[in-house]
Parts: sequence; C-alpha cells; structure tokens
Amino acid sequence: MRQHQELISIHAGGRGLHDITGRVAEIVDASEVDLGICSLFVRHTSCSLLIQENADPSARYDLERYFERIAPENDPAYTHTMEGADDMPAHLRAALTQTSLQVPIRQRRLALGTWQGIYLFEHRRSTHRRELVVHVLGE
Repeated sequence: MRQHQELISIHAGGRGLHDITGRVAEIVDASEVDLGICSLFVRHTSCSLLIQENADPSARYDLERYFERIAPENDPAYTHTMEGADDMPAHLRAALTQTSLQVPIRQRRLALGTWQGIYLFEHRRSTHRRELVVHVLGE
C-alpha cells in the first residue's frame, strides 16, 4: 500500500467556483498510485469542495446564483456579522455543501466522468488563500 499527501495552497480570487482538477490530477500522477482513492479536505469554514459540470459555464453560474438566494447577505436574522455581510452566508453555504471529497483513482488518473471537474467553491467576496490536504492511498 502506497500513501502520498500534500498540503496545497489555492488562491481563490473571490466568490465562485475555482477549478482545481488539474492541480489535484498532478498530485495523483506524482503519487504513482495506479489504483486507489484520492481524498481532499479543505481546512476552512467559509468555502467548500464540489464535483461539478466542467463543460458549460452556465451550470456553474446557476449554481452560484442559487446559493446566493438560499443564503443571502444581510439577513436580519444573522447574529454572526463581525466579519462582514458575506461571512455568515459563507458559513451556511459551506454547511450545505462539503469540506471533503473522495475520488477513485484508476490507472494513475482521477476516475472522474467526462463532464466532471473538482472545484473549490469560495463563498467569500474577497480574495483568500485556501489550504487543501490531498491524500492519495492505493497500490
């Protein structure tokens, strides 16, 4: 059994879906694991990880707009407001998505579907540097 782990830094230039598929694929290839699993974990509470459509940008746009509607800024019910109007909605959006993902590995490649990509879903408006643990396990 082989293991490989890297802590990577992602520059998220503001709210939205940021494609990290290529970066993760490079780590999987460097691990020399032919068959196994790639586990991803983002070390933050106001962003998340998604596997999403990678072909038509309108799907990602619609997804972002949907989350703006279900977790809007400036809701008078929020009490956690010290870090800005976008902070509590960011926590809600992260709670509704996920902070970790697992993707199978086949032949030293992520076994994603044709139209699937891995995205860091940044929920804050301003630029952030996000840390992501990528752990590869297999043979």
